[in-house]
Amino acid sequence: MPIRINLLSEALAEAEMRRRDPVKRAILIGIFLVVSSLVVFSTSWLDGKLIQERKAQVEIEISQRADDYKEVLADHKTLEDGQLRLNALTQLSTNRFLQGNLLNALQKIYVPNVQLQHLRLEQSYTKTEGVPTTTNKYGFTILGRPTTITEHILLTLDARDTSSNAGDKVNPFKEALAAQSFFMANLDPASGVKLASLSSPQSTVGGKPYVLFTLECRFADKTR
Repeated sequence: MPIRINLLSEALAEAEMRRRDPVKRAILIGIFLVVSSLVVFSTSWLDGKLIQERKAQVEIEISQRADDYKEVLADHKTLEDGQLRLNALTQLSTNRFLQGNLLNALQKIYVPNVQLQHLRLEQSYTKTEGVPTTTNKYGFTILGRPTTITEHILLTLDARDTSSNAGDKVNPFKEALAAQSFFMANLDPASGVKLASLSSPQSTVGGKPYVLFTLECRFADKTR
């Protein structure tokens, strides 16, 4: 029976031992992990780069939108200011004090022996500055108010009472004035018609007695 001798058995054994060497295996695993880490790092870096570019693009778009938004707000404020002025002019034209209505109301008041001699109409105006809308440090909007104009009207009437008992018709004339529809609708409820002055009895050239008196009519303030 032939005897076979494998002269490479020792070399094969050594190669197998080297193949099974744990240090080599660890090195291979380490190389694999390093390569994997490099791949993951490269992927993450690329993703981060793309995100940074997208962020920069979004910031540019936000900046453009912010400028557009500011322009829209400015246009809106201009439009609001114009509308407020238009409303004020419309209110002024429709609610202004018409002296023709006053004169028409006066001619409807009749008390025997009382003659209206003079009238004086004083119109004054008080301006209240507006306050713009603001935003406080907490981000809450504090509404402002527009500029307003308050109209004050004072009517002064000088009249003469020539009744037989001079002075008796002063109060009836005052009451008739306050009861007239125009005055009733427009007089200040608190002030109304007040007797400002009353002279002592006097006599005409013919000897007829009379008194002079003055009434003040304060109309309700109107704010526009």
